[in-house]
Amino acid sequence: MKILVTGSAGHLGEALMRSLRECGDQPVGVDIKTSAFTDLVGSIADRDFVKKAITGCTAVLHTATLHKPHVGTHTRQDFVDTNISGTLNLLEEAIENHCEAFVYTSTTSTFGDAMKPAAGEPAVWVTEKLKPIPKNIYGVTKTAAEDMCELFHRRAGLPCLVLKTSRFFSEEDDAKNKRDTYEDANLKVNELLFRRVDIADIVDAHLLALLEAGKLGFDRFIISGATPFVYADAKELGVNAPAALERYVPDYVEEYARRGWTMFKTIDRVYDSSYAQKCLGWEPKYDFARAIRKLSVDADYRSPLTLLVGAKGYHNKGFTDGPYPIGGF
Repeated sequence: MKILVTGSAGHLGEALMRSLRECGDQPVGVDIKTSAFTDLVGSIADRDFVKKAITGCTAVLHTATLHKPHVGTHTRQDFVDTNISGTLNLLEEAIENHCEAFVYTSTTSTFGDAMKPAAGEPAVWVTEKLKPIPKNIYGVTKTAAEDMCELFHRRAGLPCLVLKTSRFFSEEDDAKNKRDTYEDANLKVNELLFRRVDIADIVDAHLLALLEAGKLGFDRFIISGATPFVYADAKELGVNAPAALERYVPDYVEEYARRGWTMFKTIDRVYDSSYAQKCLGWEPKYDFARAIRKLSVDADYRSPLTLLVGAKGYHNKGFTDGPYPIGGF
């Protein structure tokens, strides 16, 4: 199968290119940056470039985006050009080329201010039914692109699935208070409970989405690591997350003590990916309980693919106050 992969120089794009090549498929990687996984260099906002790149492809994995780290360094028009116009170009050319599947990588960030409970309130249980309240141009443009995907399915019959991924980058956290309070690995393992997913699991979800798109037509799926929590835990998570967690993964207490790690006192949201697991037949492997088992024997809790892709940074230069500037909307 000849598959167009946008954003091939990025974290997920590279991971998909690696995996597709290993599977014997014919991925065509496109990006604005050169890389070992980029076959054609250009912008998806350029319709002629998209037309050239997609020729002969039977499916599209659209991961290219301007995302949260770019809010403070790019204009809102840049976000519209890439995230909306670029997606429109791809959708229209996918129709022209009779593509059999279009998988759009979106983000749980679209939910935005819908995930802000007051202190002491229950954690927000985030499913596909939660109404997005985007808090910046990133969330607005990703939500608009999701809606375009749905439109092209309804009006043109394009099989199109939207995968809303949670955090998966290896870079350090953008919040200084968290960087100052937690060791990086401690922070990321904590997040596996409710707002993080390993890139190997994301790749599996995308490949399954390619296979299931024709049958499902259109749908949105949250792609996040399997949580041990259930909805009934939401109230306790808002006031005493360690107590709730100890019931499900009691071994974490000893391992955290051995490492001098700390669990969050409260958890404000839980991304529930059970709908994706059910509809796609997706089985995320890299969850919190597995991480504790690996850490207990001093093994790396991350997937080999995560280690291969590594950290890329978000910009061509570094910043003294964090991985990227915070600000803008």
